[in-house]
Amino acid sequence: MSIRVGIVGISGFGGGEALRLIAGHPDFELVYAAGEGSAGSRLADRFPGVPARLADLVIEKWDPAALPPLDVLFASLPTGTSAEALARVPASVKIVDTGGDHRYVEGWTYGLADIWPERIAGRTRVANPGCFPAATLTALAPLLADGLIAPGHIVVDAKTGISGAGRGGGDSRFGYAETNENLIPYGLLKHTHMPEIAATIERMSGGSAAGLVFTPHLVPMTRGILVTIYCRGRATTEQCLDAARRFYAGRAFVRVTDRPPQTKWATGSNLAFVGYAADPERDLVIAMGVVDNLGKGAAGQAVQNANLICGLTETAGLEGAPVWP
Repeated sequence: MSIRVGIVGISGFGGGEALRLIAGHPDFELVYAAGEGSAGSRLADRFPGVPARLADLVIEKWDPAALPPLDVLFASLPTGTSAEALARVPASVKIVDTGGDHRYVEGWTYGLADIWPERIAGRTRVANPGCFPAATLTALAPLLADGLIAPGHIVVDAKTGISGAGRGGGDSRFGYAETNENLIPYGLLKHTHMPEIAATIERMSGGSAAGLVFTPHLVPMTRGILVTIYCRGRATTEQCLDAARRFYAGRAFVRVTDRPPQTKWATGSNLAFVGYAADPERDLVIAMGVVDNLGKGAAGQAVQNANLICGLTETAGLEGAPVWP
């Protein structure tokens, strides 16, 4: 029997990517789509390339009190807009929230699918990690688990494509004329993803993440995140790579590379790439992580989490190769 799913926020980049993945999923059947500005439109009007069987599904105005029978709801709403509404969704409906309102909130499971799959399986309320944390924490987890780096005073230098801001774009910084041939730092010292990165570092290490620095930059590309992370530790490069290979052994979506990863490697996929360079003489470990911000950073990991909570094969609907070039 098909698992009946819905997407709220379907017109945004994250919701549209969830639509693309669910349309090709072997067990999920999209029966509900909701949005604000697009309400009343057919899916084919908003997404002309949608499969024919979904073309006439009408996008409804988001109302948690008027949901059809659903098994899973994917919520792709801006941070700050989902908490009250999702609290009114019936308990029988499983939710994966890609927004920021429920990360480390009581009653919700933080959905780091490649690191804590056993904590996610069978849950009914999962908060997807943010896109930057998805890249950062995937690279750091093996090092923290093996005690190869200190959890404090970690410096994260992150680069992201502009689709991470969502289809609304936020402000003029995300428009073509502003971003083309430009490199823009933002969110200095107070980015919204810092608390979840710090909290997860502390959970993984049992130590303090004091002194964490996280600086994101916009680069003129549509998709992709690369984080370069500077840590204190006496490990060698090979020790870091070995730790990652052991930590992610048997995990389908994390690739450990002995050369610096590139964003194109992950485009259009749910893959994460991690790599390392270390100099014990300088007490320095550099960790690198790459994800597609709309894939592993949003909709891809959301589908992976939905597979886990529904008891499906974790890779269902997610085994397509990255887009190249």
